[in-house]
Amino acid sequence: MSRIQANLLLTLVAVIWGSAFVAQSHAMQVMGPMMFTGIRFLIGALVVLPLIVRERRAPGARALTVSDGGKIVGLGLLLTIGAALQQIGIQYTSVTNAGFLTALYVPLVPLLGWLLLRHWPHWSVWPGALACLVGAFLLSGAHELQIGLGDAWVMASALPWAVHVLLIGVVADRMNAPYTVAGGQFLLCGLLGLAWGLLFEPVSWDAVQSAAIPLLYTGVLSVGVAFTAQVVAQRYAHAADAAIILSSETLFTAGFGYVLMDDRLSPAGLLGCGLILGAMLLIQLLPMLRVLRPRAA
Repeated sequence: MSRIQANLLLTLVAVIWGSAFVAQSHAMQVMGPMMFTGIRFLIGALVVLPLIVRERRAPGARALTVSDGGKIVGLGLLLTIGAALQQIGIQYTSVTNAGFLTALYVPLVPLLGWLLLRHWPHWSVWPGALACLVGAFLLSGAHELQIGLGDAWVMASALPWAVHVLLIGVVADRMNAPYTVAGGQFLLCGLLGLAWGLLFEPVSWDAVQSAAIPLLYTGVLSVGVAFTAQVVAQRYAHAADAAIILSSETLFTAGFGYVLMDDRLSPAGLLGCGLILGAMLLIQLLPMLRVLRPRAA
């Protein structure tokens, strides 16, 4: 897979995640956040199961080691913490604010990549990350300084999301088993979320039935398709580039909120959309110019 193909796949992931915020918000009207998180990730694990079986039976597939299992568990824990904090926050904040505040992981990814892995990204990532952050800030309306309890929960999810984005591609590439990595982390996240929900949240089959459409949509598309596509694409895309492209889910969240929830953007929000789009183009096109110039010469 080429870098451009990986970036396009990540853009599709951002579209799916942006639409999923609406479904997640609707589900919180009838069931607890951890129960919802657990069920949707178990659905996602079932979606990717056939791909795991095919991957494990493929010629040359190596047996998983204890170290491999530990890495999958680590990714699953990061995924669980990030998803749980985000889902709890969505109960108390708007869809658009949740989309913005989740994007706070964008500037953390290149910073953590430099501190932990000594990966120095292309210079365009730094202004791109800043433009993306400012754009999401304007888009959410948070410049009006209306940060509440739900916003704080979502903000806290930024760190585990950032570490997850930073490590997922490295682990999947080294193991050469992207579907196994994806499904393993989904299974752990689903079991932990379900266990927490059964122990500490009201359990109602009627609630599960009422949230069936959001559960299926987020479980099949947001988890099964999008998170798996993220694992595959990040084997070929730089983590910092991926973070900025994935943060465009903020842009798509606003769009789906406009169409499905009657949200309206202010002039500042429209400016934020432009900055996010510009950041995406910046980090994709500038590295390409460096490659094309020697060829032209």
